[in-house]
Amino acid sequence: MAEDNNDITGLKVMVIDDSKTIRRTAETLLKKAGCEVITATDGFEALSVIADSRPDIIFVDIMMPRLDGYQTCALIKNNKDFKKTPVIMLSSKDSLFDRARGRVVGSDQYLTKPFTKDELLGAIRDFSVNA
Repeated sequence: MAEDNNDITGLKVMVIDDSKTIRRTAETLLKKAGCEVITATDGFEALSVIADSRPDIIFVDIMMPRLDGYQTCALIKNNKDFKKTPVIMLSSKDSLFDRARGRVVGSDQYLTKPFTKDELLGAIRDFSVNA
């Protein structure tokens, strides 16, 4: 059977967002695509979960209490075990400043909320194809 480059089944995806709606939406879409989904409500919770679960790809909301998405991304990327893990920033704002700041802290991509199923899965496929 030929390997399908668009197959993301079995990938471990983490979604960090303080919005229950966003977490639930992403989780539903990702599980339907065959991904294993781990969620966290903020950066502090996420950092301890990441160490245990070792996700293949991470989505992180920018605007969160305690530890925002930029700080969370920087901490993930500064850890030698996770610096190669793709981090995709999620934001309701689509500004050049936010995108640039995301790149500065090491994010690999930027997705504007609300995202579509195709945008979410497409972002993952971009990395699973290049992996």
